[in-house]
This record gives sequence, C-alpha cells and structure tokens, in this order.
Amino acid sequence: MEEKETVVSKNFIEQIIDKDLEEGHVHAVATRFPPEPNGYLHIGHAKSILLNYGLAQKYNGKFNLRFDDTNPTKEKTEFVQSIIKDVEWLGAKYDGEVRFASNYFQEMYECAVKLIKKGKAYVCDLSADEIREYRGTLKEPGKESPYRNRSVEENLALFEGMKNGEYPDGSKVLRAKIDMASPNMNMRDPVIYRVARMTHHNTGDAWCIYPMYDFAHPIEDAIEGITHSICTLEFEDHRPLYEWVVRELEYVEPPKQVEFAKLYLTNVVTGKRYIKRLVDEGIVDGWDDPRLVTIAALRRRGFTPESIRTFMELCGVSKSNSSVDYAMLEYCIREDLKLKKSRVMAILDPIKVIIDNYPEGQVEYFDVVNNQENEEMGVRQVPFCRELYIEREDFMEEPPKKYFRLFPGNEVRLMNAYFVKCVDYKKDENGNVTEIHCTYDPETRSGNGFTGRKVKGTIHWVAAPTAVKATVRLYENLVDESKGVYNEDGSLNLNPNSLTVLENCYLEPSLAEAKAGDSFQFVRNGYFCVDEKDSKPDALVFNRIVSLKSSYKPGK
Repeated sequence: MEEKETVVSKNFIEQIIDKDLEEGHVHAVATRFPPEPNGYLHIGHAKSILLNYGLAQKYNGKFNLRFDDTNPTKEKTEFVQSIIKDVEWLGAKYDGEVRFASNYFQEMYECAVKLIKKGKAYVCDLSADEIREYRGTLKEPGKESPYRNRSVEENLALFEGMKNGEYPDGSKVLRAKIDMASPNMNMRDPVIYRVARMTHHNTGDAWCIYPMYDFAHPIEDAIEGITHSICTLEFEDHRPLYEWVVRELEYVEPPKQVEFAKLYLTNVVTGKRYIKRLVDEGIVDGWDDPRLVTIAALRRRGFTPESIRTFMELCGVSKSNSSVDYAMLEYCIREDLKLKKSRVMAILDPIKVIIDNYPEGQVEYFDVVNNQENEEMGVRQVPFCRELYIEREDFMEEPPKKYFRLFPGNEVRLMNAYFVKCVDYKKDENGNVTEIHCTYDPETRSGNGFTGRKVKGTIHWVAAPTAVKATVRLYENLVDESKGVYNEDGSLNLNPNSLTVLENCYLEPSLAEAKAGDSFQFVRNGYFCVDEKDSKPDALVFNRIVSLKSSYKPGK
C-alpha cells in the first residue's frame, strides 16, 4: 500500500513567514509580545502571547517580551509585574531579559533627529484641537500646518529645546511630514513626539518628551531585529505609517507588520476601562476577581495554562473578527482536569443524617478510587461513622415521580459505603428539615459483592466528626447573558447572581491539607480550586472553576 502524505494546514501568518524565508527576506524568525503596562492582561492577550511564542518555537526563532511603556500617565510597576507573571505562567519562554521601550528612548530621539535632518519631520506649535481641525475628514483633505515648512536648522533647535524642557507641556509637538491629503488619516502628518513632564516608572524624570506609540513601536521592533510584528486588526490602518517609519529610518532588514483577528468571548468583560471601573467601584475585588477573564483571574479561579493553550488551538488564527462561546473555554478546562484531579466528596448545602443502628463511636474506613478514569491516581481512605452530612437536595419529604434519592421509606446507596433507608426526620419551628434518621444494612458494604437487592439512587456524603469546614464560592457570568454586555446608556448590565458565597460547607478530611491553587472535582458539583488570595489553612476557601455539565459540543 502507498503511504499517504500527511497534509499539515498552515494559518495565513505561517504562510507569510514561509514565503519570506523562501524568498530570503528573512533568515531567522523573531517575534515579540509588546503589552502596554496600563492594566492586567486578559484572555485576548493570551492569544497574542501564545501565537507569537508558538511561531518563534515553530521556526526555531526568538521570542521577546517587551513593554511598550511610552505613556507614563497610565503605567504602573504593578502592571509590569503582573504581566511578567502571566506570560511565564502561560509557558511562553522569552529570550533574554524583559525588555522595555523606554530603554530605547535615546535611540528614538536620535531617529527623530534623523527625520528632521531629512526634512521628514517638523516642530508644530498648533494646539491639539487645532491639529484635529487641520487634519480634515474622511471626505476632505487636511490643511498644512503653518509651521510645516520651518527650516531643518530651526526644527533641530526647537526639538532640542523640547528635550531640554524649555517649553510648557502641550505647547509643541514633533510631527512627521508625510501627506495632509492622504486618504489614510494616520498619514496626515501624525504627531510623533510630545512635551509631557511625567515621572516614568522605568526612566524616572530623565525625559520630558515622549514618543507616540505609532512612532516608537516600529523602531523598537527594528532595534530588536523582530522580523514579523504580529498585531490585531485595528492596527491595519496604521501599517502604512509603520512601514513609512522603518523605510525613512533606512533599516536594512525592516520588520513586517501582520494583522490577525482579536479573540472575542461572548458575555464577558475584556475592555480595560470597564474592568478598571469594576475594580474602582468595588464591584469586583480586584483585577484578579475570578468572575473576570483577566489571566490573573483565570489563574485564581483554577484554569490551567494547558486548558488555555488548548482553547487557543481550537479558536485558530483568522483574518476576520468573530465571537467564541465562553462554553468552549469551559470545555477545555474540563477536558484538562478530568484525568488529573481527585474526585472527592464535598457537601455544599448540608443536612445531617443519623444512622440509628450504626454503633456509636465507631469509625471505619473505605478505600475510594481517586479518579475512576485514571487508575494510576490510586486510592484514598475515607472515614465513615454514625453521623454524616448529605446535600439538602438529596432528601425530600414528598418526592415527585422518578426521584430516586432519599425520602421516607426509600433506600439509597451511600457512595462507596452502605445502603441506608430513611425511617424518620425532624423539623424546626419554621418547618425546615434539620436531621434525617436512617438505618443501614451491614451486608451491603461496598466491595462485598452484595447482590441481594438493588437501589436506584446513589448519593455522596461526608462523615460529620471528621469533616473539614470551608467556604465555597459559586460563579455565574458577570454580565446578564439574556440582555447582552451593555445597557443602552453604556453601563454594564451586571448579573446580580454572579457570585454566591456558601459558608459552612463540609468536605471530606483528605482536603484538610489543600494548598492555594490545588484543585479537585467535587462529586456532582464541578471542579473547584483553593483560592490563592483569601484561603487560609484553618479557613479554606474554594472557587468553583466550572460545573460538570457543558453546553458546548466539540466538532467531530
């Protein structure tokens, strides 16, 4: 038989890189992830990180982590540290040290001087409002600044004066001299430097002029030898300016900008300004609140790097914008955890069960398989005794048809233990059931091979004396799915049930030593993770990562 050749489909960016390598435009691939340190990264940034890192890996190239820190007003060291942690947690190994655009401020200044000397940049005294007015519209060309034709010598002197702090903030800018009639508004003599006395997180007060992003970014890429500047589609209109900068600065091997579609998730908040508002107004408890989809929040909730990498592979790389169902992300974390995590018993809404005919003071231990789908995870011993907790929903006084759990006169299996039969129950003055009385059949001990009769219901339980008390948090989407993300007035349409806190939950004793970040499957209730921020050894707090049921059906 002939061997069939394996066809490996490549995304459009890989096809571009292949062509550049084949034609000799590029000899060794270099990519970068260039975040602005003005907030925490979210799930969309994870796509960019993993895409850029993945391309560098695939082509045996290098991958840089570089902060585009050219706007000190919004930048903080806190954001720098959080971004480094996120990138490393995702498994993206960057080349050498962390880089900063601000480390290149001297080179950028020299680049600006070079443009002035070439007659390609000039100092302009128009105000920001006047510059906007002169720029024109999409239908009408702009007007040239009255300062556009200053001499090279005058521009050099004025620009040096800007650098030396001789002019007030906002009084002068340096503009590229391109084309005020260009159909692309970005090419109508864009501002490339401004006077701004701001303390910078990295350079302090060394500079009182700062480059604009569209000028700085291509220079940073060129300095670092980046071959492919991968960015999202909103920068497509900025590409002619990117190419103009590297061309006019005469870089021998200029980087190439390539755009791809952003990742949009349904019914989640990713906009930095909205997340900041949620944080500032105390609606969430920080940038890492588990209801958010910042990378820090996903990590705190219990998502794994592996699940996010799988999610990005399923999303693929596209040139057109589209939305992805949040359920697909949940599917990926379930798939990642199902063979890795112990399945333990935890009671979130407890009601006490007393087994009347079980010897008082006796404790016996049952061998329980940690994960029925992965035998290599072994077994643990779980204590059993006369008093237990079960879920309140597992008992009904007057059950409907096809309710197979506990009710008066009915017999069920206690998971991994015995058959028990409900013989009585007690209520408080408000009519709430407070305890259930049962009897057990010693012959039905799990593992004994009992076949005398069958029961239709199996429920989980936790022995009361050895139970570990914990707080459990259940999450829903932060925004109301039925009404969309935003109200008509632009405010967020918040879901009032986005967080439910359950106190006095009872867990089996194997969880007593659980550490921050440890995760488990709670039988029937989903996957849960020990909260890294609020949990303490003597007061455990668990976040539900995801429920067990999925609305997402993967393609065949």
